[in-house]
Amino acid sequence: MLPTLTEARAPLTRTIATVNERGEAETISIPAERPLTVYVDKRELVTLMTLGARPEWLVLGYLRNQRLVTDVAEVESITVDWDVGSAAVKTRAGIERIEERTAHRVVTTGCGQGSVFGGLMDEVDAIELPEATLTQAQLYGIVNAIRLQESTYKSAGSVHGCALFRGEEMLLFVEDVGRHNAIDSIAGWMWMQPPDTMRGGDKVFYTTGRLTSEMVIKSAQMGVPIVVSRSGITQMGHELAERLGLCAIGRAMNRRFLCYSGVERLKLEPGLAEAR
Repeated sequence: MLPTLTEARAPLTRTIATVNERGEAETISIPAERPLTVYVDKRELVTLMTLGARPEWLVLGYLRNQRLVTDVAEVESITVDWDVGSAAVKTRAGIERIEERTAHRVVTTGCGQGSVFGGLMDEVDAIELPEATLTQAQLYGIVNAIRLQESTYKSAGSVHGCALFRGEEMLLFVEDVGRHNAIDSIAGWMWMQPPDTMRGGDKVFYTTGRLTSEMVIKSAQMGVPIVVSRSGITQMGHELAERLGLCAIGRAMNRRFLCYSGVERLKLEPGLAEAR
Protein backbone atom coordinates (compact mmCIF):
# COMPACT_ATOMS: atom_id res chain seq x y z
CA MET A 1 0.00 0.00 0.00
CA LEU A 2 1.50 3.32 -1.07
CA PRO A 3 1.41 6.41 1.15
CA THR A 4 -0.72 9.42 0.36
CA LEU A 5 1.43 12.35 -0.72
CA THR A 6 0.61 16.00 -1.16
CA GLU A 7 1.93 17.72 -4.27
CA ALA A 8 3.33 20.85 -2.69
CA ARG A 9 5.41 22.93 -5.07
CA ALA A 10 7.57 25.98 -4.55
CA PRO A 11 9.28 28.30 -7.05
CA LEU A 12 12.71 26.91 -7.93
CA THR A 13 14.29 30.29 -8.62
CA ARG A 14 13.87 33.93 -7.71
CA THR A 15 14.94 37.10 -9.49
CA ILE A 16 17.36 39.53 -7.88
CA ALA A 17 19.15 42.73 -8.88
CA THR A 18 22.95 42.68 -9.16
CA VAL A 19 25.77 44.93 -10.34
CA ASN A 20 28.39 43.49 -12.69
CA GLU A 21 32.13 44.18 -13.05
CA ARG A 22 31.40 47.17 -15.31
CA GLY A 23 29.13 48.78 -12.72
CA GLU A 24 26.03 47.91 -14.78
CA ALA A 25 22.79 46.75 -13.22
CA GLU A 26 21.74 43.20 -14.09
CA THR A 27 18.70 41.15 -13.17
CA ILE A 28 19.45 37.47 -12.75
CA SER A 29 17.81 34.29 -11.48
CA ILE A 30 19.23 32.43 -8.49
CA PRO A 31 18.14 29.08 -6.99
CA ALA A 32 15.62 29.24 -4.19
CA GLU A 33 16.67 27.62 -0.92
CA ARG A 34 14.25 27.02 1.91
CA PRO A 35 14.12 24.98 5.12
CA LEU A 36 11.80 22.00 5.37
CA THR A 37 11.40 20.63 8.89
CA VAL A 38 10.41 16.97 8.92
CA TYR A 39 8.14 15.66 11.67
CA VAL A 40 7.57 11.92 12.05
CA ASP A 41 4.41 11.12 14.01
CA LYS A 42 4.56 14.66 15.45
CA ARG A 43 8.19 14.23 16.55
CA GLU A 44 10.69 16.67 14.98
CA LEU A 45 13.34 14.71 13.10
CA VAL A 46 15.46 17.01 10.92
CA THR A 47 15.45 20.23 8.93
CA LEU A 48 16.44 19.84 5.27
CA MET A 49 17.56 22.77 3.13
CA THR A 50 16.01 22.25 -0.30
CA LEU A 51 14.83 23.83 -3.53
CA GLY A 52 11.43 22.30 -2.88
CA ALA A 53 10.85 20.78 -6.31
CA ARG A 54 9.64 17.37 -5.07
CA PRO A 55 9.55 17.64 -1.28
CA GLU A 56 7.41 14.55 -0.67
CA TRP A 57 9.79 12.30 -2.63
CA LEU A 58 12.69 13.93 -0.79
CA VAL A 59 11.23 13.13 2.62
CA LEU A 60 10.29 9.57 1.65
CA GLY A 61 13.72 8.93 0.17
CA TYR A 62 15.40 10.47 3.21
CA LEU A 63 13.58 8.05 5.51
CA ARG A 64 14.51 5.19 3.19
CA ASN A 65 18.19 6.06 2.84
CA GLN A 66 18.55 6.76 6.58
CA ARG A 67 17.27 3.20 7.12
CA LEU A 68 14.48 4.49 9.37
CA VAL A 69 11.83 2.92 7.14
CA THR A 70 12.41 -0.37 5.34
CA ASP A 71 9.15 -0.65 3.40
CA VAL A 72 7.12 2.08 1.73
CA ALA A 73 3.95 0.56 3.20
CA GLU A 74 5.12 1.64 6.67
CA VAL A 75 4.34 5.27 5.72
CA GLU A 76 0.69 6.28 5.68
CA SER A 77 1.06 9.86 4.44
CA ILE A 78 3.43 12.79 3.90
CA THR A 79 1.93 16.27 4.06
CA VAL A 80 4.07 19.25 3.04
CA ASP A 81 2.98 22.78 3.96
CA TRP A 82 5.25 25.51 2.59
CA ASP A 83 3.42 28.21 4.56
CA VAL A 84 5.09 26.88 7.70
CA GLY A 85 7.97 25.01 6.02
CA SER A 86 7.08 21.59 7.40
CA ALA A 87 6.60 18.02 6.26
CA ALA A 88 4.39 15.88 8.48
CA VAL A 89 5.02 12.16 8.15
CA LYS A 90 2.42 9.78 9.53
CA THR A 91 3.45 6.15 9.85
CA ARG A 92 1.12 3.20 10.25
CA ALA A 93 2.78 1.74 13.35
CA GLY A 94 5.49 4.17 14.40
CA ILE A 95 9.24 3.78 13.93
CA GLU A 96 10.77 1.38 16.41
CA ARG A 97 13.50 2.85 18.65
CA ILE A 98 13.51 6.12 16.71
CA GLU A 99 15.16 8.08 19.54
CA GLU A 100 18.01 5.58 19.81
CA ARG A 101 18.45 5.24 16.04
CA THR A 102 18.64 8.99 15.47
CA ALA A 103 20.80 9.84 18.46
CA HIS A 104 24.11 9.56 16.58
CA ARG A 105 24.56 11.59 13.43
CA VAL A 106 27.48 11.69 11.00
CA VAL A 107 27.89 15.03 9.19
CA THR A 108 28.91 14.24 5.63
CA THR A 109 30.58 16.19 2.83
CA GLY A 110 27.24 16.85 1.14
CA CYS A 111 26.56 20.43 0.07
CA GLY A 112 24.59 22.11 2.82
CA GLN A 113 25.90 19.62 5.40
CA GLY A 114 24.35 16.28 4.56
CA SER A 115 24.06 13.79 7.39
CA VAL A 116 23.35 10.15 8.01
CA PHE A 117 22.07 8.55 11.19
CA GLY A 118 23.94 5.70 12.83
CA GLY A 119 27.19 4.11 11.72
CA LEU A 120 27.88 4.79 8.06
CA MET A 121 29.28 1.29 7.53
CA ASP A 122 26.71 -0.66 9.53
CA GLU A 123 24.90 -2.32 6.63
CA VAL A 124 27.49 -2.26 3.86
CA ASP A 125 28.41 -5.93 4.05
CA ALA A 126 24.74 -6.94 3.91
CA ILE A 127 24.19 -5.25 0.54
CA GLU A 128 24.29 -7.51 -2.52
CA LEU A 129 24.23 -5.65 -5.81
CA PRO A 130 22.67 -7.32 -8.86
CA GLU A 131 24.61 -8.32 -11.95
CA ALA A 132 24.64 -5.46 -14.45
CA THR A 133 26.77 -4.05 -17.25
CA LEU A 134 26.97 -0.78 -19.15
CA THR A 135 28.49 -0.30 -22.59
CA GLN A 136 30.74 2.62 -23.39
CA ALA A 137 28.22 3.70 -26.03
CA GLN A 138 25.47 3.79 -23.39
CA LEU A 139 27.74 5.81 -21.10
CA TYR A 140 28.22 8.39 -23.83
CA GLY A 141 24.44 8.41 -24.33
CA ILE A 142 23.96 9.21 -20.64
CA VAL A 143 26.48 12.05 -20.73
CA ASN A 144 24.81 13.49 -23.81
CA ALA A 145 21.33 13.25 -22.29
CA ILE A 146 22.52 15.25 -19.28
CA ARG A 147 24.10 17.83 -21.60
CA LEU A 148 20.77 18.36 -23.36
CA GLN A 149 18.62 18.35 -20.21
CA GLU A 150 16.92 21.65 -19.42
CA SER A 151 17.79 22.53 -15.86
CA THR A 152 17.79 25.09 -13.08
CA TYR A 153 21.58 24.89 -13.21
CA LYS A 154 21.59 26.26 -16.76
CA SER A 155 19.35 29.18 -15.85
CA ALA A 156 20.53 29.95 -12.32
CA GLY A 157 23.55 27.78 -11.41
CA SER A 158 24.49 26.78 -7.86
CA VAL A 159 22.60 23.47 -7.72
CA HIS A 160 23.37 19.78 -8.17
CA GLY A 161 21.51 17.44 -10.49
CA CYS A 162 20.98 13.69 -10.21
CA ALA A 163 19.29 11.34 -12.64
CA LEU A 164 18.20 7.73 -12.88
CA PHE A 165 18.72 5.92 -16.17
CA ARG A 166 17.72 2.59 -17.63
CA GLY A 167 20.58 2.06 -20.02
CA GLU A 168 20.80 5.45 -21.70
CA GLU A 169 17.08 6.21 -21.20
CA MET A 170 16.55 8.90 -18.59
CA LEU A 171 13.75 7.95 -16.19
CA LEU A 172 13.98 10.89 -13.80
CA PHE A 173 16.04 14.06 -13.36
CA VAL A 174 16.05 15.95 -10.04
CA GLU A 175 17.94 19.05 -8.92
CA ASP A 176 18.47 20.40 -5.43
CA VAL A 177 20.87 22.53 -3.43
CA GLY A 178 22.73 19.38 -2.38
CA ARG A 179 23.35 16.14 -4.23
CA HIS A 180 22.27 14.16 -1.15
CA ASN A 181 18.80 15.74 -1.42
CA ALA A 182 18.60 14.94 -5.12
CA ILE A 183 19.47 11.27 -4.64
CA ASP A 184 17.01 11.00 -1.74
CA SER A 185 14.28 12.41 -4.00
CA ILE A 186 15.07 9.76 -6.60
CA ALA A 187 14.99 7.05 -3.92
CA GLY A 188 11.56 8.30 -2.82
CA TRP A 189 10.27 8.32 -6.40
CA MET A 190 11.53 4.76 -6.95
CA TRP A 191 9.58 3.58 -3.92
CA MET A 192 6.37 5.04 -5.36
CA GLN A 193 6.71 3.06 -8.60
CA PRO A 194 5.63 -0.57 -9.21
CA PRO A 195 8.33 -2.74 -7.55
CA ASP A 196 8.87 -4.96 -10.59
CA THR A 197 9.88 -1.93 -12.68
CA MET A 198 12.27 -0.46 -10.12
CA ARG A 199 14.70 -3.26 -9.46
CA GLY A 200 18.11 -1.66 -9.73
CA GLY A 201 19.89 -4.20 -11.92
CA ASP A 202 19.24 -2.36 -15.16
CA LYS A 203 19.57 1.12 -13.65
CA VAL A 204 22.40 3.66 -13.67
CA PHE A 205 22.62 6.58 -11.26
CA TYR A 206 24.12 9.87 -12.44
CA THR A 207 25.20 12.85 -10.36
CA THR A 208 26.86 16.15 -11.17
CA GLY A 209 28.57 16.04 -7.77
CA ARG A 210 31.51 14.04 -6.52
CA LEU A 211 31.14 10.40 -5.51
CA THR A 212 31.45 10.51 -1.74
CA SER A 213 30.87 7.63 0.66
CA GLU A 214 27.32 8.89 1.20
CA MET A 215 26.50 8.84 -2.51
CA VAL A 216 28.00 5.39 -3.01
CA ILE A 217 26.13 3.90 -0.05
CA LYS A 218 22.81 5.47 -1.04
CA SER A 219 23.16 4.17 -4.61
CA ALA A 220 23.88 0.70 -3.28
CA GLN A 221 20.93 0.87 -0.87
CA MET A 222 18.72 1.65 -3.89
CA GLY A 223 20.10 -1.48 -5.57
CA VAL A 224 21.78 0.52 -8.34
CA PRO A 225 25.18 -1.06 -9.18
CA ILE A 226 26.57 1.58 -11.58
CA VAL A 227 27.12 5.26 -10.77
CA VAL A 228 28.38 8.00 -13.06
CA SER A 229 29.61 11.48 -12.14
CA ARG A 230 31.00 14.42 -14.03
CA SER A 231 33.14 15.05 -10.94
CA GLY A 232 35.61 12.83 -9.10
CA ILE A 233 35.55 10.38 -6.19
CA THR A 234 36.75 10.57 -2.59
CA GLN A 235 39.00 8.00 -0.93
CA MET A 236 36.19 6.60 1.22
CA GLY A 237 33.81 6.61 -1.73
CA HIS A 238 36.36 4.59 -3.69
CA GLU A 239 36.98 2.13 -0.85
CA LEU A 240 33.25 1.53 -0.44
CA ALA A 241 32.66 1.14 -4.17
CA GLU A 242 35.35 -1.55 -4.35
CA ARG A 243 34.01 -3.27 -1.24
CA LEU A 244 30.50 -3.32 -2.70
CA GLY A 245 31.53 -4.34 -6.21
CA LEU A 246 29.93 -1.15 -7.51
CA CYS A 247 31.04 0.36 -10.81
CA ALA A 248 32.02 3.98 -10.17
CA ILE A 249 32.72 6.18 -13.19
CA GLY A 250 33.84 9.79 -12.83
CA ARG A 251 35.15 12.76 -14.79
CA ALA A 252 32.57 11.80 -17.40
CA MET A 253 32.38 14.68 -19.87
CA ASN A 254 32.15 14.51 -23.65
CA ARG A 255 34.05 11.31 -24.51
CA ARG A 256 36.39 11.26 -21.54
CA PHE A 257 35.90 9.36 -18.28
CA LEU A 258 37.70 7.40 -15.58
CA CYS A 259 36.42 4.08 -14.24
CA TYR A 260 37.50 3.96 -10.59
CA SER A 261 36.06 0.56 -9.63
CA GLY A 262 33.99 -2.32 -10.96
CA VAL A 263 35.53 -2.10 -14.44
CA GLU A 264 34.19 -5.61 -15.14
CA ARG A 265 30.71 -4.06 -15.31
CA LEU A 266 31.80 -1.62 -18.05
CA LYS A 267 31.99 -2.98 -21.60
CA LEU A 268 34.79 -0.88 -23.02
CA GLU A 269 34.77 0.17 -26.68
CA PRO A 270 37.99 2.22 -26.90
CA GLY A 271 37.44 3.09 -30.57
CA LEU A 272 34.46 5.23 -29.59
CA ALA A 273 36.74 7.57 -27.64
CA GLU A 274 38.31 8.69 -30.92
CA ALA A 275 35.05 9.00 -32.88
CA ARG A 276 33.87 12.44 -33.88
